[in-house]
Amino acid sequence: MKKTNVTLRRKVLADGRISLYLDFYPPILNPETNKLTRREFLKLYLFEKPKTRIQKISNIENLHTAELIQIRRQNELRKYDIYSAFEKEQLELKKIGEASFMKYINNLADQKAGKNFAIWISAIAHFKDFLKEQDISFKDINVTLINDYREYLLKAKSRRDTGNVLARNTALSYYNKLKTTLKRAYKEGKLRNDINAGIDSIKEAETQRNFLTLNEAKILFNTPCSSQIVYKISMFSTLTGLRYSDISKLIWSEIEFIEHDGYYIVKLSDIDHCFPI
Repeated sequence: MKKTNVTLRRKVLADGRISLYLDFYPPILNPETNKLTRREFLKLYLFEKPKTRIQKISNIENLHTAELIQIRRQNELRKYDIYSAFEKEQLELKKIGEASFMKYINNLADQKAGKNFAIWISAIAHFKDFLKEQDISFKDINVTLINDYREYLLKAKSRRDTGNVLARNTALSYYNKLKTTLKRAYKEGKLRNDINAGIDSIKEAETQRNFLTLNEAKILFNTPCSSQIVYKISMFSTLTGLRYSDISKLIWSEIEFIEHDGYYIVKLSDIDHCFPI
């Protein structure tokens, strides 16, 4: 493997200052972005044409600091070159373990959209409340912590409905978001142990489903409605059992007529089979 050289370089900025940065060749892996990079900007600046004694002293001090950082980076890289394969692996595991878990779960949430995104954000907010801090690293994630979080969710107050405890199925939804994150992190090698295999689950609460009797349906159909479209959708939903979300996506090509059997809905996005209407 070719050794990496670290060179101190300068870049003239639009405001007349000179920015000092390190140039790595070949490129090195940036632990924050997990991408190869050739530059590390030091946030140290020189005056291109120092006019005062203070500016001259500032140039000398900043340049000296930049040179020390360059030497330190070069020594770090050269020291890494002589590590054994095992030592390098341990260093990588240590670096991964110290990475931010909260940044990771927030990045996953950012990939969601609509209502699902809102649920992820609420789940993360409750996890932060449980931690009583803003961050936690991967190495601090363990079975005991997640089981404690499970117990917290079962007693946690709703952030929207102040004073009321989270509904069990809401707690389950938030808990599953964390489990999804743990599963992905383990798959990507960010967690050394499969935390999901050792944690307890939250049992889904049974929900009561109400159905209209035939007499109740007749009363509904005979009740005046100012909007014909609402009335027709209600009738269609009652007679077919379809949710409004299914009806709103229904297109004519999904309705087929079978002779001697009537009309059927087929290929509906959320339905795996066809049924008569």
